[in-house]
This record gives sequence, C-alpha cells and structure tokens, in this order.
Amino acid sequence: MKNDKKGNQYRVNEQIRAREVRIVGDDGSTVMPTRQALDMAREEGVDLVEISPNAQPPVCRIIDYSKFLYQQKKRAKEMKAKQVKQEVKEIRFGPQTDEHDYNFKLKHAKEFLEEGNKVRAYVFFRGRSILFKEQGEVLLLRFANDLEEYGKVDQLPSLEGKKMFLYMSPKKAGVAKKSQQKVDRERREAEAKEAARFEEESAAESKGGIFANVKGGDDILAKLRDDNNEE
Repeated sequence: MKNDKKGNQYRVNEQIRAREVRIVGDDGSTVMPTRQALDMAREEGVDLVEISPNAQPPVCRIIDYSKFLYQQKKRAKEMKAKQVKQEVKEIRFGPQTDEHDYNFKLKHAKEFLEEGNKVRAYVFFRGRSILFKEQGEVLLLRFANDLEEYGKVDQLPSLEGKKMFLYMSPKKAGVAKKSQQKVDRERREAEAKEAARFEEESAAESKGGIFANVKGGDDILAKLRDDNNEE
C-alpha cells in the first residue's frame, strides 16, 4: 500500500476502529467483523478501505489502496469534465410582440434552459408604450407558463425603469454547474452505493405548479385567468 498523499483521506486497514463493517463489491454487500475483513484483505494481498465512515456499520471495500485512489481521481476528473458553465441568457420582448416572434423566442428559451443556463426575459417599454405595462406582465406570465416543463421562476415580473423582468432557472437537476463539494459528495455516494440506504436522500424536487413557492404567484395567476376569460 502506498502512502496517501492527500493526508489520510480514508481510513485503511488497522486505522479502521469499528467492530464490524459492511463490505461492498460487484456481488453485493456483507456485514462482518472488522478483523475478518482484514484477514480477507491480507489473503488477497490488498487493503481494507473505509469509504463511508458515517454509515452504520461503516462501509468498506477490499481493494488495492493505490488502485482505489486512482479510480477516485479518474472519477472526479470525469465528473468535472461534465460540468456545464451556467450563463444568463436574455430574451427581449416588446409589449405587443406578435405570435410568430413569441414562439421563436420561446424556442430559444427552451434551448437555453435545457443547456443549464438561466433566462432573463424582459419587456422593453419605449416612450408611451409604458401604458401597456399590464400587457407586458401578462406576456411574461404566459412565457413562464409555457416554460414550466423546462424551468422554474426565480422572480416574478417586476418593473425596473422602462423594462419589466422575469427570471428563470433550469429545472432539470444536475444540468447546471455543481460546486466541488457536491461533486465530492456524489463521488463518495457512487463508491458506496450499497450503503446508500443508511443515508437520507435529498428531498425530491417539488412537483407543484411553477408558481407554487413564489410569493404572490397564486394572485397573479388568478388575474391572468380573469384577463383571458374577459378576452
């Protein structure tokens, strides 16, 4: 076994103090006394490596430690390569945008969100067109509803000067760039997949409507429906 240059990131062999461990491998998992697991590792000429210390019992693999570190480094590199840089893409409307132009911009917004980018849509009111600000609000709310499958609303339409903005983020988990901490956590979970039942999974993404967790969303949607009914 080579020394861990990362400062003993994992407990190995006699460093493992638990009385029993769960051994995971391609064939499944087995709970056994730590001493027995150490004997098995020695017989195979490899190491007992603790990969999930917080599980009960701790999860370990019987593997050459140098090979294990190489696999971890390779997996981290692959995950980093898959990360997508998140950008903010702008979509501009006029208060009286026609249907063809609307659908054209809606298509681009879907592509932006699918690629993991945020979308900032806005209506620009030129001169006296500011009188149509309610029409611009309805347009942006319709835009958000049409993108419900692809994104979630970060901020409902709000007027800033001569522009009314709507902000949206991609809905699909894992598309946007992840923090290094999250990448490391996912790497460890992948290595200890048989021990995942001992750890609570993150709460599932809310399946409610697109304005379910946005303050004032219900009132605005009700207003939108009333406006559509009047038409």
